Amino acid sequence: MDRNERAVYLTFDDGPIPEATPFILDVLKRYDIKATFFMVGDNARKYPELHQRVVDEGHRIGNHTHNHIGGFRYTIREYSYNVEKANAYLHTNLVRPPHGWMRLGQYAWLSRKFKIVMWDLVTRDYSKWMTADDILNNVKRYARNGSIITFHDSLKSIEKLHTALPLSIEWLLAEGYAFKTFA
Repeated sequence: MDRNERAVYLTFDDGPIPEATPFILDVLKRYDIKATFFMVGDNARKYPELHQRVVDEGHRIGNHTHNHIGGFRYTIREYSYNVEKANAYLHTNLVRPPHGWMRLGQYAWLSRKFKIVMWDLVTRDYSKWMTADDILNNVKRYARNGSIITFHDSLKSIEKLHTALPLSIEWLLAEGYAFKTFA
């Protein structure tokens, strides 16, 4: 994003799930921050009240496929179908491929209808080898003007996010960053 603007874009992948998303929403509300949630369509189908809460609280929705599928294993048609299946629940023009992988043909096809959003700072909050301090240090080390920062609202991440998310937000605010969502 704009490298001349002191702003970052917080994003959350893989939800919504009841074990993680409500906590994240509560933290964002506490700091009056809006974020973008790249949701798995099947999770939005299973937890429509969480999907609606994200929308009602003014956050942006993105599509993370219906079943969190990786692009390299599927044809353009299969992958696009999975994205469209998710979009029946998500109603968005943003897509982020799981794992950051998609074939060039899939990108070309989907970019006709969707804005493809990647990231430049993945916190690795899902890694069993990472601690909350490690996640915070990743934010401190790699955040810069225009960064798209990726956290996860998932079972693998939530324990660490209880500490790392508020501390990351506090550090970013202290450094003078504004928080933005995608147009």
